[in-house]
Amino acid sequence: MAAVAPLPRPAAPVGAGVARRALDDRRRWLALVALCIGQLMIVLDVTIVNVALPSIQSSLHFSPTSLAWVVNGYLIGFGGLLLLAGRLGDLLGRRRVFLLGLAGFTVASIFCGLAPTGELLVVARFVQGVAASAIGAMVLGILVTLFPTQQQTARAMSVYAMVASMGGAIGLLAGGTLTQALSWHWIFFVNVPIGLAAMALGFALIPAHVGSGLRHGVDVVGAVLVTAAPMLAIYTILQASESGWTTLRTLWLGTVSVLVAALFVAVESRVRAPLVPLRIFRSRNVSGANLVRALFPVGMFGSLFIGTLYVQKVLGYDALRAGLAFLPQALAIGTFSMLVVGRLVDRFSLKTTLLLGLLLVASGLALFARMPLAASYPVDVLPVTLLIGMGAGLIFMPSVALAMSDAPRADSGVASGLANVALQIGAALGVAVLAGVASDHARSLVAAGVPGRVALASGYQLALLVASGCVLAAVAIGAWVLRSPAAPRVEPVAAAVGAD
Repeated sequence: MAAVAPLPRPAAPVGAGVARRALDDRRRWLALVALCIGQLMIVLDVTIVNVALPSIQSSLHFSPTSLAWVVNGYLIGFGGLLLLAGRLGDLLGRRRVFLLGLAGFTVASIFCGLAPTGELLVVARFVQGVAASAIGAMVLGILVTLFPTQQQTARAMSVYAMVASMGGAIGLLAGGTLTQALSWHWIFFVNVPIGLAAMALGFALIPAHVGSGLRHGVDVVGAVLVTAAPMLAIYTILQASESGWTTLRTLWLGTVSVLVAALFVAVESRVRAPLVPLRIFRSRNVSGANLVRALFPVGMFGSLFIGTLYVQKVLGYDALRAGLAFLPQALAIGTFSMLVVGRLVDRFSLKTTLLLGLLLVASGLALFARMPLAASYPVDVLPVTLLIGMGAGLIFMPSVALAMSDAPRADSGVASGLANVALQIGAALGVAVLAGVASDHARSLVAAGVPGRVALASGYQLALLVASGCVLAAVAIGAWVLRSPAAPRVEPVAAAVGAD
């Protein structure tokens, strides 16, 4: 019996391949939405708290100095564990770590909103920061693997950079609106539906990534030490502002902080897979740019922390009006980061653009320190916020580009992560220093018989002068240490994203 030839399979319709590609493209862009939501949450929570600080202080009975922990708990957890989170993503899988970060951030936000005491709020904020480090460390790594072409990746990075840049503005508006209309608790509860949506989209749409496994080593000791050192330093600074800089307690805490930092350096020089390979600091650009990125946020974050307290406690603004008052600063940062900085770098250089931005921020802070008690918003407040915002927008991309310009290709990921860590830790230390300076000076004036509102304003003004001095120190370091490379190795959009 003759064999019967199998019937030919029907040819796939000509449009089937196109349809599949269109479906894949749709999934990629929806996955980008999940990544952008995650980044928006962690950027938003840096600024959303600032305008609610007076309400939180009144509700949970924070002292003027301990109030800094509401901001710093988040910044330390975020910055201190950012490098470890990036390493864990490589070992355990980027999607897994990203989703765990979203889950942790959402749960921690619930505990922040429900916190009955200041201590519990600070602990929940630290956990929020730890989860934020997992989200922030994964987003770019996932994004660059989602899109098959350089053109699509560039478009995705542009969208992501815009969302990240606008996070600060959204945080100020949301913080003021929610605090004014409901209560400060809702600035945290709002993260819950956002986090759940990002988790659902991420789980369904982000491709799984198989990590290389924990057998390749994790520098847990280094991660603990790099988080503990700034935390101890901040605790020392805040304690010193209340008990005095020369007391036995302050000197003991300061000594322990230095020893922990020294132990971190010793561990990193000996461990097989260090969190921060010390060889990277042989580059003057890496070292100089990271010093600049540690000093600059004293000014930028200081202007938000001290500034929002100033306009509410001295000028009498409510939470919503305070958020609106600093909205131009956030919008200027986004505008100059996206539209202006690249052109200035092309025309001049990375170093020149960076120094110009630092001088604008320092000038804005110096003007802020001269704010009168009966300040007019258009005359006194608005120019300050615009100067600081424009300057900050010129700093992020050049500072990241310079921090990575001399790093060996094998260390480019570490160099990028280190630049972000410097920013977060510098901000946390800066907020602690400024809070301590303002509180100590105001307390001494009140003891001398100066009226409370006048003393409070004077304390804030001195803190802003200190912030301006720190940014001027960054100018001096940048002018002396940094060298502009022949061509930036970091694309402007990517650098702007990495700065957040």
